[in-house]
Amino acid sequence: MNYSECIEQARGKVGSYCKACPECNGKACKNQMPGPGAKGIGDTAIRNYDKWKEIRVQMDTLVENRPIDTSLSLFGKDFKYPFFAGPVGAVNLHYGDSLNDITYNDILVSSCAEFGIAAFTGDGTDSNVMVAATKAIKKAGGFGIPTVKPWNIETIREKMALVKDAGAFAVAMDIDAAGLPFLKNLTPPAGSKSVEELHAIAEAAGVPFIVKGIMTVKGALKAKEAGASAIVVSNHGGRVLDQCPATAEVLEEIALAVDGSIKILVDGGIRSGTDVFKALALGADAAIIARPFVTAVYGGGREGVESYIQKIGGELADTMAMCGVSSLSEITRDCVRI
Repeated sequence: MNYSECIEQARGKVGSYCKACPECNGKACKNQMPGPGAKGIGDTAIRNYDKWKEIRVQMDTLVENRPIDTSLSLFGKDFKYPFFAGPVGAVNLHYGDSLNDITYNDILVSSCAEFGIAAFTGDGTDSNVMVAATKAIKKAGGFGIPTVKPWNIETIREKMALVKDAGAFAVAMDIDAAGLPFLKNLTPPAGSKSVEELHAIAEAAGVPFIVKGIMTVKGALKAKEAGASAIVVSNHGGRVLDQCPATAEVLEEIALAVDGSIKILVDGGIRSGTDVFKALALGADAAIIARPFVTAVYGGGREGVESYIQKIGGELADTMAMCGVSSLSEITRDCVRI
């Protein structure tokens, strides 16, 4: 199975919001919420995609012909490629009821682990979403990253107990989920966190703590102050704030500000191995891709995930070869042109 076949098979299975487009760019689903769409008029989701395409790679084949090494080491784990599957929760609500959180996470987490990367998993208003996610990670020997919503501290501690039981090698919090419409006025409450509150959460995690939803230098430095091991430059795929910059527009300035003191991941509209290359050139250590992995799972299960990982990994390796670099450490700012 190739990814094009996977997309064809996903149509009709992914519900009424996702259109299983040939390339996920936010233009067909726009502002449909819930689902793959974005807040407001959908401007931010579309901008995420478009801004990566405005960055160009610098070709250079006047170099020694060397084997291409796409491998990444992060938090004591080795990965075949520098990209991860992004977190998605309540899939039957957002993407159709042909799968639920248990079946979706079982496929995604195990398949990603088998084919050389790791999956972030999601959280939701239904506590069973996190239960299903952490069970899948436990079955994969801890090879996954649960993502916890910014609940109150009591609920977060309950979630962290599940994370520890799963043996996950890291945990994330999508702090920008405070802007999701369906998290408003909930019990337990969810919302933004102070540096002090985030520091307590990072300590409670007991494993490397990743703060997802950073879009400014100020935010990155506050996450570092709170004890985060890594940040994800992310605007939640455009789902939390309209008229927001694209992640490609702010990544470089954030990377320069933290200067290697914490790890940097980035998501938002990354749809090819060449986009992953661009992200690394602008200072990221790795990239996260979410929505196309949903299509992969719904359209092809384990084979769909394998086909998508091979597609992105192959594109990355080809871009590296054509730009004269053989390892991730050689991907530097002069490899791209803005």
